[in-house]
Amino acid sequence: MGKNSTFGVSYRVGSMRKRVMTTQNATLTKENQHPTETMNIVAIIYDFDGTLAPGNMQEYDFIPAVGKRSEEFWQESSQMAESQDGDTILAYLYHMIKEANNRDVSLRREAFRESGSKVKLFNGVQEWFSRINSYAEKKGLVIEHYINSSGIKEMIEGTSIAHEFKKIYACSFFYNVDGVAFWPSVVVNYTTKTQFLFKINKGIESVSDNIEINKYIPEEKRRIPFSRMIYVGDGTTDIPCMRLVKQMGGYSIAVYNKDSQRKVDDIHKLVDDGRVDFVAPADYSPSSGIDTIVKQIIDKIAINLSLENLKHK
Repeated sequence: MGKNSTFGVSYRVGSMRKRVMTTQNATLTKENQHPTETMNIVAIIYDFDGTLAPGNMQEYDFIPAVGKRSEEFWQESSQMAESQDGDTILAYLYHMIKEANNRDVSLRREAFRESGSKVKLFNGVQEWFSRINSYAEKKGLVIEHYINSSGIKEMIEGTSIAHEFKKIYACSFFYNVDGVAFWPSVVVNYTTKTQFLFKINKGIESVSDNIEINKYIPEEKRRIPFSRMIYVGDGTTDIPCMRLVKQMGGYSIAVYNKDSQRKVDDIHKLVDDGRVDFVAPADYSPSSGIDTIVKQIIDKIAINLSLENLKHK
């Protein structure tokens, strides 16, 4: 296929040949576990760091508070993981707890949320959700927004956009009787991110559930089919999710900070490698590249649903 470019967006012609399998979705209720009809829902799933906000959320407040430079903190964390052949995400969560205890920095949930309130968002993110929701509504669709991040859930909960998400899947902590974090409760790395896509697909919000998620549910009875998912990410931890959504009939979008040339070069290679459908700058303002892409995907999903509905008349 040839490759075109418009609105600062790169994509492969023909990459949007998707088909919505049914107009009747289903979710499982906790009461009877029987499918119930739902509206025509489209899920937009976002990474957070580098996708909705520049850099890493810990760098805005937490890392300076423990007296470290960002490069120093991440290098120490990575070296710990490498020296003991451990998971890099677990290593950084442990490193946060250790450094906070060494510097007497609060590890309460409220302190994490306060740190999250200082995170700066990319241009247009604040108004993005209501604008896309309104656009989809005019097409007869309902948008649900989700976070799927290796960042800290409690920090994301402190951001000004936390209320926009139906569910935030991210790393989190266990808290003792005094409300102080002492150990990771949820670890989200590049492989565990994919399990949350299936939770969204089947309508299972619980992170701790490992029973319902493994039960067989026919494709036509799943709450949100992959063909109605849009995944937006920026980094290597997002590649398995972006590729999975793309392979399963959904849409994957890789965004980048246009101020980083290295990121620009790396992210465009994802299109060439067939891992994503689209690439665009992380600018969410009206008429931006990602605004154009998402609206056209919404148009396509709405048309596919309409055509599918005609088959049943």
